[in-house]
Amino acid sequence: MDFFDMLLNDPVVYYSIIGLGITAGIFAFLMFFFIKNIMNDKKPETNEPSTE
Repeated sequence: MDFFDMLLNDPVVYYSIIGLGITAGIFAFLMFFFIKNIMNDKKPETNEPSTE
């Protein structure tokens, strides 16, 4: 139990958890952003003359 008390009272653990939370938040935002843009992507129109 002394190990868990040390973890709960150590400021380095707090900073590490905050850093991991920020990193996970950035990762989640970027995944959402890229997946949303991939799903809404439109194919570019080409300016090639039609052969009809």
